[in-house]
Amino acid sequence: MADITPITRERIAETERTIRPYVRRTPLVRLDASDFGLSLESLTFKLEMLQHSGSFKARGAFANLLLRETPRLGVVAASGGNHGAAVAFAAQRLSVPATIFLPDITSPAKVEMIRNYGAKLVVAGSRYADALAASEAHVAKSGAMAIHAFDQTETLLGQGTLGLELEQDAPEIETLLVAVGGGGLIGGIAAWYGSRIKIVAVEPESAPTLHAAFAAGHPVDAPAGGIAADSLAPRRVGELMFAIARKHVPQVVLVPDDAIRQAQAALWSRLRVVVEPGGAAAFAALLSGRYQPSKGERVAVLLCGANTTAVRFEG
Repeated sequence: MADITPITRERIAETERTIRPYVRRTPLVRLDASDFGLSLESLTFKLEMLQHSGSFKARGAFANLLLRETPRLGVVAASGGNHGAAVAFAAQRLSVPATIFLPDITSPAKVEMIRNYGAKLVVAGSRYADALAASEAHVAKSGAMAIHAFDQTETLLGQGTLGLELEQDAPEIETLLVAVGGGGLIGGIAAWYGSRIKIVAVEPESAPTLHAAFAAGHPVDAPAGGIAADSLAPRRVGELMFAIARKHVPQVVLVPDDAIRQAQAALWSRLRVVVEPGGAAAFAALLSGRYQPSKGERVAVLLCGANTTAVRFEG
């Protein structure tokens, strides 16, 4: 089992102080759950899709660049899109060369963003695992520093700062729904909270990485498809997050693609926020009834990404 001792509340708090000048403290929205036809006493959204580069990934990207010694040759990242955009943004802000490897399923919105941040972009294969393999070969030849999207201590420390913010700004919540791909986000948040609240993992039915890992007792390859494949389908979860999740994530909920689409539409229709499929997955679990809260349960939902071309504005 991976050693989780480096990913502590103390180190997450230190990391938050380090990255604070470079990331946004994203807002909360507390609202009447009946707006969505839900019977809940309390519903809170954490609007992390308003983070720099359009997702929570900026936290982990800055943590890697600020906590590790960056070589002259710069950094390399493999990504379905959001991690690559975040690393490209952070590298541009800190004047570090960056090369980003992407699969060909990456959303055009994310590809364009990475290009606009000035990173070198390489398309490799049809899935995240293909891009990761190509990036690892490049690192071995070039000597650049790899920034892993989820299985890296600094990445989890950075994502854990989201948990710190949420606990400070919404100390009343009892349950938090979090979408899972490789698990860096939920791993960092669970490392912060421990078991003080219930953290519910949400995955697409087409990419049940944590669900499969829990069933096997260790990370294993899982299907990697569906509407959110460019953000929630890395094939398997990370070793670091799995060790944390086994202790502090009691439940995994699977949602179909149609429920994710319905959650996206509801968030736009009733809250006027644009959320990508992976970012809407956590809310899909609540809206579809796949997660059933108890009476009086105070629930928060993390909306973690907004990099989509699903909404077009035409005047």
